Amino acid sequence: MKSSQKSTTIANTSTKSFAQKIDLNKATATQLQKVHGIGAFYSEQIIRFRDSFEGGFISDIQLQGISGLTPEVIENILKEFTLKTPRRIDKINLNTATIDQLVTIQYIDYELAYEIIELRMLRDGYSSIEELTKVKEFPKEKLEIIKLYLSLN
Repeated sequence: MKSSQKSTTIANTSTKSFAQKIDLNKATATQLQKVHGIGAFYSEQIIRFRDSFEGGFISDIQLQGISGLTPEVIENILKEFTLKTPRRIDKINLNTATIDQLVTIQYIDYELAYEIIELRMLRDGYSSIEELTKVKEFPKEKLEIIKLYLSLN
């Protein structure tokens, strides 16, 4: 029995190609539950979170927005799944965005949008999106997700 467990472990850690992976935007709860660390609760959380965006996820990194998913579990998910049909979005220009535009971005509320615009005016614009980390109360751990929605031109 131990040898079959080892071969199962080896099979699960082998790298799948893009073509072999299942599209994260089309995955079912049953498919997700085959991943080590994902049961009924988390598979439903992933689908509910994905479906909260019209058209689904933009990037695999958005899995980080699901409370309770550890980096190890996300890594396990990404061994079996990837985004093949990311939703299309129009990026918002960080240097011309209004508060109303900024608050449409995940993790940016009115207070943070105001601070982003205040710093933009003080600096005569942003030269990189990473400069957002200098904004008071900016969620630095969410920068990679927020960057999905922004451009500098």
